[in-house]
Amino acid sequence: MTRKRRRLYIAFAGLLCVATAAALILTAFEDNLVFFYSPSDVQAKGLPEGRTARIGGLVEEGSVEHLDDDRVEFVVTDGAHSLPVVYQGALPDLFREGQGVVAEGQAGDNGVFQAREILARHDENYMPAEVADALKESGEWRPETGEDPAEAKSR
Repeated sequence: MTRKRRRLYIAFAGLLCVATAAALILTAFEDNLVFFYSPSDVQAKGLPEGRTARIGGLVEEGSVEHLDDDRVEFVVTDGAHSLPVVYQGALPDLFREGQGVVAEGQAGDNGVFQAREILARHDENYMPAEVADALKESGEWRPETGEDPAEAKSR
């Protein structure tokens, strides 16, 4: 085997190792990605089957219904469209009707979003940027303080 051929084999083996590592890293990232959707996005595009997603908006007034075994049903809206959500577990203390919420889970068979985690606003000045943007797009943005949530978040 000549020196030139040996260097070529080493370079090829190195490229193969780098390509394998890149493929493994990208596969790991794909499994952990969680995309955000507003109810209007869900209406237009639907939710991916079997994939974890986050939906966000406002908890619709009069929609919260506490069922047995710590199950809660409520509706998330962005003003234009609504999406029913079912969650089993303890709700955050700041969860209430008319407030911003993000639910993480999967789409159910019957069009009901099955939430595994509920995230609520942590104070009167904060709302997740994705939720605020979705509400602004739908024309339902009503800030209590009159400031943009992106500005409040950067302070």
